Amino acid sequence: MNKTIKLILLIAGIALIGYGIYTMIAPEVSLSLGPIDAEVQDNNNAYIAIGFGVVALLVGLIAGKKA
Repeated sequence: MNKTIKLILLIAGIALIGYGIYTMIAPEVSLSLGPIDAEVQDNNNAYIAIGFGVVALLVGLIAGKKA
C-alpha cells in the first residue's frame, strides 16, 4: 500500500476517534429554567465515529506491515 494512503488512514483514524470522544463528552443541548437544569446527549454518532476511526487505524497499521 502506498505510504501516502497509509498516512492518510492513520491521521483520519486518530481524528475520528478524537471527534467521537469529544462528541461523547460534550453535551448537545443544555437547558436551564430556574432551579431545573437539563442536558441532552445523543451518543449514536459518537460510537459510529469511534468505530470508523478504529477501523481506519487498523487498516493503516495492517496494510503497512504487509508491504
